[in-house]
Amino acid sequence: MSNPSWQPRLRLGCWNLSVTLLCAASTTAQEIISLPEEDRWLEPVFEEVYRVGSLSGADWEQFGNVHTVAFDAAGRLHVFDIQAVRVVVVDVRGGFVHEFGQEGEGPGDFRDAAAMAVLTDGRVVMGDTGHRGYSVFDANGVFLHIVRMGGDPRTAMVGTLVGQPGQNALVSQAAFGTDGTAISVMNNTPLVPDTTRPIERIDLAGEEITSTTIAEAWLPPLADSMSTGMVFNGVEFKIPRPLAFGVGLHWGVLPDGSVAFSDSTTYAVKIADAETGVFRVYTRPFPPEPITDRFFQADRERRLRNLNATPDEDLRGTTMDGVSLESPATVRRRRLRRIENLQHGSEVPVIRDLGTTWDGHIWVVRRGEEPTSDGPIDVISPDGRYIGSYPAGFTGMPAAFGPAGLVAFIERDEFGVESVVVTRLR
Repeated sequence: MSNPSWQPRLRLGCWNLSVTLLCAASTTAQEIISLPEEDRWLEPVFEEVYRVGSLSGADWEQFGNVHTVAFDAAGRLHVFDIQAVRVVVVDVRGGFVHEFGQEGEGPGDFRDAAAMAVLTDGRVVMGDTGHRGYSVFDANGVFLHIVRMGGDPRTAMVGTLVGQPGQNALVSQAAFGTDGTAISVMNNTPLVPDTTRPIERIDLAGEEITSTTIAEAWLPPLADSMSTGMVFNGVEFKIPRPLAFGVGLHWGVLPDGSVAFSDSTTYAVKIADAETGVFRVYTRPFPPEPITDRFFQADRERRLRNLNATPDEDLRGTTMDGVSLESPATVRRRRLRRIENLQHGSEVPVIRDLGTTWDGHIWVVRRGEEPTSDGPIDVISPDGRYIGSYPAGFTGMPAAFGPAGLVAFIERDEFGVESVVVTRLR
C-alpha cells in the first residue's frame, strides 16, 4: 500500500383514467395521468424456455457471481460474471455461442469492469473504472475500441448501464452514495457530494464520451455520517450514504429512447427525454406510509439477521484490482457499526422497483405488507393505461426483459450456486 496512486473501488382490458396538464417551473407542460386506485388482478403465465448455470455443467456455465444479464434484438442472452471476469453469450435455446473477457491491461482486457450493456445490434459495452472508459465489443465478442470517460483523470465512476434502443449510445445513472455505482479514486481525490441524481445519455460515437442529461432526479437527504470506516494510507475514505428506508431511483429505458423513472416517496412514474425533460407523469392514489419505531426496529433486526447469516467468504469489502483489502472480520465490524448507527427518513416509499419491456410496458413494484417487502407489480401500457397488477408473490421483477416476451431471472440455490432462467411471458 505504499504506492501513492492507490485506487479504492466501492461497489456500492384496461381501466379509465383522467388526464391533467400542469405547467412545471421550466414552463414545459407535463401531462399528469391519474390511474385508478382499485387493483385489477392479473395472473402471469411464464413458459420456461431454458436455464443456464450449474456446477455440474460445462465450464462456460459455471457462474461465480452473475452481475448483469441482458438480451440483444436477436434474443441472445449475455451474462456478465463479475467474479470470473467474463461475458458468456447463449442463443435463443440456451446453447453456448461464445464467451470473452479476461483481467489484464491490454486492449479488450478488463481491468476493473463494473457494468455491462448490450446494444440492439448485439454489440457489448463494458464500463471499466480501471481503464476509465467504455470498451466496445462486436456481436462476436471481438474488441473494437474504447471510448474514454474524460473529465478529471483522478476519478472514475460507472453506474448502471442500459443500451439506448437503436442508438450508438447508453443510458446511465451514477451518483456517489447510490447503490449500483462503482467508483475509483486516485491520489486521495476528494469526492464532491452530488446535489441531484442525473440520468444521462452517453454517446459512444467519438474517442471520448459526450453526455446529455435526460432527467435530474431528486436526491433525497443523506445520513449525517459520510464515513465508510475505511482508512488507506492514513486517509479516511468517505462518501455520502442514503438513509434507511430512503428513496430509491428506479428507472428503465423505453423503446423510443425516453426514460421512465421514480424518484419520490409517492406513486409517481415520470417519463422524460433529453429534449423536453419530464413531459408525462403516471400517478396512483397510494400515499407513502409514515415510518414508525416498529418499522425501524424491524428493519434493524432484519439487517442483523442477514449479517449474522452471511459467511466470511462473502464479506469481501473494498477491493483493488480484484483483491480484497480488508479481512472478513473488519468488514463485519464495519457493517455492524452501520446497522447500530442507522438513520432513517420519515416515510416508506410506495415504489420499490421499476422495469420497462421491449414493447414499452412499464412494470412498477409497490411496497408490500412489511416496509422492506415487495408487493404487487402494476403494469402500465405504452399508451398510458393501467393494464392490471400481478399479486404480491406471483413473480418478482425480472433481471432483464428481452424481445418477443422473453424475460430472465437470476436464481440462487441452497448452496449459493447461481443460474439464469429464461422464460417467455404470455
